[in-house]
Amino acid sequence: MGSHFSTTVAQDRAFMQFIDGKPADALSGARLDVVSPSDGKVFASIPAAAKADVDVAVKAARTAFDDGPWSRMPAVERGRCLTRLGQLVEKNADELAALESRDTGKPVRQGRADVTATMRYYEFYGGAADKVHGDTIPFLDGYTALTMREPHGVVAGIIPWNYPLQILARVAGAALAMGNTLVVKPAEDASLTTIRIAELALEAGVPAGVFNVVTGLGREAGAALSAHPLVDYVTFTGSTTTGTAIQQAAAVNNRGVTMELGGKSPQIVFADADLDAALPVLVNAIIQNGGQTCSAGSRVLVEKPVYERVASALADRFSRLVAGPHDADLDLGPLINPAQKEKVAGMVDAGERAGLKVLARGSVHENAPEGGFYHPPVLFGDVDPAAAIAQEEVFGPVLALFPFADEADAVRLANGTEFGLVAGVWTRDGARQHRVARRVRAGQVFVNGYGAGGGIELPFGGFKKSGHGREKGFEALFDMSATKTIVFNHG
Repeated sequence: MGSHFSTTVAQDRAFMQFIDGKPADALSGARLDVVSPSDGKVFASIPAAAKADVDVAVKAARTAFDDGPWSRMPAVERGRCLTRLGQLVEKNADELAALESRDTGKPVRQGRADVTATMRYYEFYGGAADKVHGDTIPFLDGYTALTMREPHGVVAGIIPWNYPLQILARVAGAALAMGNTLVVKPAEDASLTTIRIAELALEAGVPAGVFNVVTGLGREAGAALSAHPLVDYVTFTGSTTTGTAIQQAAAVNNRGVTMELGGKSPQIVFADADLDAALPVLVNAIIQNGGQTCSAGSRVLVEKPVYERVASALADRFSRLVAGPHDADLDLGPLINPAQKEKVAGMVDAGERAGLKVLARGSVHENAPEGGFYHPPVLFGDVDPAAAIAQEEVFGPVLALFPFADEADAVRLANGTEFGLVAGVWTRDGARQHRVARRVRAGQVFVNGYGAGGGIELPFGGFKKSGHGREKGFEALFDMSATKTIVFNHG
């Protein structure tokens, strides 16, 4: 699929939920304002769904799974629907990129990159739908035993506000490829592209009731969805605290869950690293999406012989970073809402009061709207590994820099938090690359790089408090299905 973009303006309008193939308002008629993070102004509205709305959506998905064609459709046909959806994403790329950028505040080029990754998810899972095979198992004489993968049924997808298009695509692509039906609850701060994708899915041939979207507050619609007795599986991306609550709700019905939660991901820079290659990656890994990324490289560990050189180079780059409105397409955009801005500012202030050294601070563009939710990038140096900035997920453009003495010290520091999502290792030593990659406790480890353009094909998930289960890649198809064993006694 090719990609051709031009900037368009996201249209101001009242958006609707999408239930059983049709737009739907909340049963109560209540609505929530949609605010642009770039200027703090309302530019749209969404329905404020409650428990009753969730019940309607889940029952539509249940009926579509039990009585509709989707779960019985040949896998190749489901795959073709997903491929067509990817093509429709490409056809509507300008609209989706502009809408995602305005809704989340991310710079336009990042919105465009998200659309490109979204196309690839539906393309990948469209091609993978008929590639999931069972096994025959050697067993007793006179018996034949085999396994097959079957869909769970109704999957609840609870989508965060930082990458709505991409995270929806990795959930919906895998779930739909395996024959499940979906009820998606996007974050109230960023619901608009999720609604649009559901409309496009219907256009792509996904039957009514298979792809449903309810919008509203997490504590109401999200809580009702994760606890609904007709939901068979729950997948969630977001904070560790909310993930715990969702797991507890799903446990009442003994439902399985996939959880992709927080991160405090380290990048380890050894003295022999190619610093010219590493430096721009180290910066981008923390400022992308304003640092509001679970896999953000929020800790940089540097071997002592090159620590001062790396610290100085990073400080120079940070001092030149500029935050501004999404359509200015600067280094980074605003944070998602006032609460997130207050949280980030509070953690930075607390670090400074505790005596942590600020090596550099970026700026907010002088013409940025006063009502926007901006926070400049901040670089802390010589950070105490026990400090809050070193241990807690800031979810903002804040980077903590640490010196280390040797390989063992680097691994100890890298593993010294409650999280284990992603890590980066920078060294030219091939044996060290393997040793450290194996010893770092993280679901993904990148050597001489960080991130991979969305990493559609690469299984993604965490250890420790970063969650469990895997999304992306072929492995996600296993999370979105269950193994059935069939044994024939034929004498």
